[in-house]
Amino acid sequence: MSERRFRFGYVLASKKVSSFIQDSLIKHAQENGIDLVQIDLDKPLIEQGPFDCIFHKLYGPEWRKQLEEFALQNPTAIIVDPIDAIEKLHNRLTMLEVVNELKIAGDNETIGIPIQIFVGENSESLLDAITSQGLHFPVIAKPLIANGSADSHQMSLVLKPEGLEGLKPPIVLQEFVNHGGVIFKVYVAGEHVKCVKRRSLPDIPEEKLGMLENLISFSQISNLTAQDQNDDSFAELIEKAVMPPSRFVTDVANQLRDALKLHLFNFDMIRDEKVGNRYLVIDINYFPGYAKMPNYETMMTAFFLDIAREKLNNESR
Repeated sequence: MSERRFRFGYVLASKKVSSFIQDSLIKHAQENGIDLVQIDLDKPLIEQGPFDCIFHKLYGPEWRKQLEEFALQNPTAIIVDPIDAIEKLHNRLTMLEVVNELKIAGDNETIGIPIQIFVGENSESLLDAITSQGLHFPVIAKPLIANGSADSHQMSLVLKPEGLEGLKPPIVLQEFVNHGGVIFKVYVAGEHVKCVKRRSLPDIPEEKLGMLENLISFSQISNLTAQDQNDDSFAELIEKAVMPPSRFVTDVANQLRDALKLHLFNFDMIRDEKVGNRYLVIDINYFPGYAKMPNYETMMTAFFLDIAREKLNNESR
């Protein structure tokens, strides 16, 4: 395979291009026989080939039509990923349903999702919706649509019933679970999996609920931080956090990849402070910020080479 070069076309938003298509990635890929080529959206896709693979983060009927035409004329080429599969992650209520279907054969660890409910525009009472489903404060309020737009990132922490007055349905209300202030972000690129630790929302003791505001936007979440917790103490907190077992993480990642029918995604996972071996997936994102990982070029190039081998296998059938 080393004698052949492969052309991988990509279509990404300009911000994603600048963060992901770095010179270091281009060079690493080139040294391994992979040439990354930016697709020009002002020209018909079918005229820009040949491409052994196209990877993208773009939606819309026109782009869908172009991809379908390309796939028909290039049946051995690989599309990463199908638009229909990507769009399933645009609904925050349904994106996590697949987690409950996983069959993880862990020694002790379990995987699940927080309690969550959808509240539509015509719902009479947010409080009634919460109590009827067994949700307890605090809860996290998230927009239903998760398509990467600015509005889709407008999330809030609701600490008291009075905070519900500041919310506008349709929204998803998700149980807030104390998780030690640390979140595990698991990056998946095909069969390659990397788990990293990141700072998250601090735990909220029940006795502090009455002392806090009714509603806090995620952009103001630092208001929750105790005054004696500075950046050094958070760094120490993250450093001390025990990583979930790698076998468990890989098993969850592989099963999610197969169930979602996606190559490129990450999922955010927390560990329940009350039940130390209980892990919860709270979000899944398509084509995340891989460049935030150390040595992301190595992982992504290894993934590209897997796709190149798959392309060769398609050609030999």
